[in-house]
Amino acid sequence: MLVAEHENGTGPAQFGERLTARGLDLDLCRPWAGDPLPATLDAYDGLLILGGSMGPYDEAKAPWLPEAIGLLRQAVARDLPTLGICLGMELLTVACGGKVRHSETPEVGLCELTPLLPASRDELFAPLAESDSPLRAVQWHWEETEALPDGAVPLLTSARCAHQAYRIGTSVWGVQFHPEVLAGHIADWGGSDDGPLRALGLDPPSVVRRVAREDAHLRAVWGAFAERWGAVVEARRTASVRH
Repeated sequence: MLVAEHENGTGPAQFGERLTARGLDLDLCRPWAGDPLPATLDAYDGLLILGGSMGPYDEAKAPWLPEAIGLLRQAVARDLPTLGICLGMELLTVACGGKVRHSETPEVGLCELTPLLPASRDELFAPLAESDSPLRAVQWHWEETEALPDGAVPLLTSARCAHQAYRIGTSVWGVQFHPEVLAGHIADWGGSDDGPLRALGLDPPSVVRRVAREDAHLRAVWGAFAERWGAVVEARRTASVRH
């Protein structure tokens, strides 16, 4: 499986732990550190595109973004098991003809998500849609999908952001939130420049503490989500071998 990391400190976190525990091999590519993204996905049975502080159009900051978009187009064309997280979802939106804009109400920290009706029929999201418990996840984004790509199936929404998750085809998903992280993973995301968070009226240590109080919930819910996505990769790979 190819994993694209766009920035230091934004790795696959608990997703990586869950997927490797299933025996999946992760080829972690760090273009920010000079690793070249592959030209094709021929050698891979899955694609995981992670987040980053840049937006999907910030080629000056991240000149490899057009290559990542090209890989996402390949994945959609093949219906290759794919998950785009935060920036990864925004890149997927752009790759498939949708629109991304700067959010009027950025989301940072722990936020509640609302499943939409199609989620109950989705192999990744059905268990979340069927649960009676509130669904929460970590958010950290200043960009958002304004218009979904043609044919995309909306799965989750929130009070501040209409498009929190969607599916294209049967095996390609994008999520605006961060299912992969826990409090320890985001502790340094504010960094020395906490101006953007302060501008939102947020105290960075308080954001981390609130997430920490929900770590057990986040580990259980999104760890199981990672397991389901790993199972999709394995199932598609097995079906491909049989054919």
